[in-house]
Amino acid sequence: MAKVFVVDQEYKADVKVFQVSSNYQHQADLLFFVVNQEYQATGDERWYFVDQEHQASVKIFWVDQEHQADLKVFKVEQEHEAKWQTSNKWRSRLG
Repeated sequence: MAKVFVVDQEYKADVKVFQVSSNYQHQADLLFFVVNQEYQATGDERWYFVDQEHQASVKIFWVDQEHQADLKVFKVEQEHEAKWQTSNKWRSRLG
């Protein structure tokens, strides 16, 4: 269950994340879908954003440059499109 908390400083993060643009969706490691309810956040592909750090299964920091990232992601609009596209050390560790 990927319960995600966004931190405001890099050193507080478990993983540094870069969001690729739609033109480069194919270069993302993970295509993720944002769910509205916590119970829907199954696996790494379905993210539920939490408001408090202690509720999170993973803390992320959004980076501005691709080379700074541990993980490249793209937010999809349809739940069935959410999936891993590459092998990554964070696979099965977000939730």
